[in-house]
Amino acid sequence: MRYRHEWKHEISWSDLLCIRQRLRAVAQPDPYTIGGKTLIRSLYFDDASDTALREKIDGVNMREKYRIRYYNGDPSFIKLEKKSKRNGLGTKYAAQLTAAEAQAIVDGDLEWMREEMLKPSAPDLPEGGLESQKIGPYRRELVGELYSRMQGKGLRPKTIVDYTREPFVYAPGNVRVTFDYDIRTGLSCTDLLDPDCPTIPAGNGEIILEVKWDAYLPSIIRDCVETPGRRATAFSKYAICRM
Repeated sequence: MRYRHEWKHEISWSDLLCIRQRLRAVAQPDPYTIGGKTLIRSLYFDDASDTALREKIDGVNMREKYRIRYYNGDPSFIKLEKKSKRNGLGTKYAAQLTAAEAQAIVDGDLEWMREEMLKPSAPDLPEGGLESQKIGPYRRELVGELYSRMQGKGLRPKTIVDYTREPFVYAPGNVRVTFDYDIRTGLSCTDLLDPDCPTIPAGNGEIILEVKWDAYLPSIIRDCVETPGRRATAFSKYAICRM
């Protein structure tokens, strides 16, 4: 299990323009974007007590959350993800779902997940691809874990979170820098694959700069993303869309 460092800063549009220009000189745009941007839609899960939401707001040191995600309105590539936080460091596991499987979870049809748990383990997603991370667990295990949480702890889909992302990558340090903005909430809508699911702007038009890296953050990237007067924040797109 490998944990990564992560910084988040709430920035202005002028900050974005300046940092973007610096990054273009040293880093590479993620090759899987469309025109340098990716439209992300996620469906987040929580229980009846809103444990994931409350732990985030309260800054609980060890926490986890589950979501289903796809990109640019294309349901041909859908991921189930588990994101964990420990002592300020983060890790993420993912497994690919079909559109039918994702829809079944939304509809509360979980029988296929129980059957998936009985299959032999096999690697699911390779390294790289959209929102690339080192993907460690097997599909059977992650699907089975979500199934057990849904059955044992009442985990259920809570809300859709939409936003636009501009990602840059820098190989030394395995650095990923992203700008996230135009955050929208689906309110009580959980029909992930419905393109007509109504959404409305969430928060106050925040722009979030995220910087993620492994063992070290190269000074050239540190200089690029420096924003005097800006402090690291624990901003959560899920939390802002729920609140």
